[in-house]
Amino acid sequence: MKRVAISGAAGFVASHLCDRLLSEGYSVLGLDNFLTGAERNIAHLAGNAAFEFRRQDVTLPFQVDGPVDYVIHAASPASPKDYLAYPIETMDVGSAGTRNMLELAEKKGAKFLVTSTSESYGDPTVHPQTESYWGNVNPVGPRSCYDESKRYAEALTMAWHRSRGVRTSIARIFNTYGPRMKLNDGRVVPAFLDQALQDQPITVFGDGTQTRSFCYVSDLVDGLYRLMLSDEAMPVNLGNPREMTILEFATVIIQMTGSKSTLERKPLPEDDPKQRRPDIAKARRILGWEPKVVLEDGLRPTIDYFQGIISRG
Repeated sequence: MKRVAISGAAGFVASHLCDRLLSEGYSVLGLDNFLTGAERNIAHLAGNAAFEFRRQDVTLPFQVDGPVDYVIHAASPASPKDYLAYPIETMDVGSAGTRNMLELAEKKGAKFLVTSTSESYGDPTVHPQTESYWGNVNPVGPRSCYDESKRYAEALTMAWHRSRGVRTSIARIFNTYGPRMKLNDGRVVPAFLDQALQDQPITVFGDGTQTRSFCYVSDLVDGLYRLMLSDEAMPVNLGNPREMTILEFATVIIQMTGSKSTLERKPLPEDDPKQRRPDIAKARRILGWEPKVVLEDGLRPTIDYFQGIISRG
C-alpha cells in the first residue's frame, strides 16, 4: 500500500482528495492545524485504518516516520476572507510550509505536488489564461499575501526540482465548489447560496459583468490525482472552461434555490480579477482530463449541503 502525506487535509479540496486517495487504495497521513480547515470534513475517516491524522502546523519543523511515496502540499487559507484575516500565516504556509513539505519529499524520495492557484495570474490581461502567461499581479495589494505566497511556492517547487532532482508537479486551481466549503468563507458560491437560501439580498460587487469559471470538486480532485501520477513538472491549469458573469451565476443560484432574493450592488474590491477562465488544453493533452460535471448537477448536492448547515444553525 503506497502512502501519501497531505497538508491541509481538513480543508475543502484536500478532504475530498483524501477520500479519492483512500478509494484508490493508498494510505493517507493527513496534516492540518485547523486554522481554516474543519475537523468535520474528515470526521467520516476516523474509523478508516488506512487514514492517519496528525494535528500539525507544517510551517514548523516536523518529522514523519516510515515510508512516504507522495507528498501533497495543499495547506493554505484559500478564500479572500481567510487570507485577509491571516495574511502572515498565508505567507508562511506558502514559504516555510512549502519548504518543509519539499524537504519531506526529498528525504523520502517521494513525488511532490503543490496546489497553486489561478490567482497566480492576478487580474489577467490574457484571456483565457494559459500556463505560459506570467500574470498581472499587484505585489503590495491586499490580496498579495495569497497571490505572492502561491507564486513563491511555485518558484520554490521548481528550485527543488531543478537543483535537488525532486519529482514535482504544480496544479493551478481555478474556482472550485462543492460540499464542505465553508458557508462564510467569502467566495462567490457559498456567499450566494448563504444569501439565497435565507432569501437575503445577493451581494454583487461592481456591475456583475466580471466572469468566473466554476469546477465541481470531484472533477478537480480527478485532475489532481492524475497530475500526482504524472511526470509533468511545469504548472498545469485545472478548472472548468465554462465562463459566466457573476450576474448570470446569481440568476442560476436564485432559480435553483427557488429564492426570493434580490440583487444588492456593492463596489468592486481592490484588485478583484475581471476575467477568470482556464485554458485546459495542456491538462487535456497531458492528463487526458477535462471536467465532466455540469454546473447545475454540481450545484444540487452543494445546495443540499448548505441547506443542512443552515438548518443546524
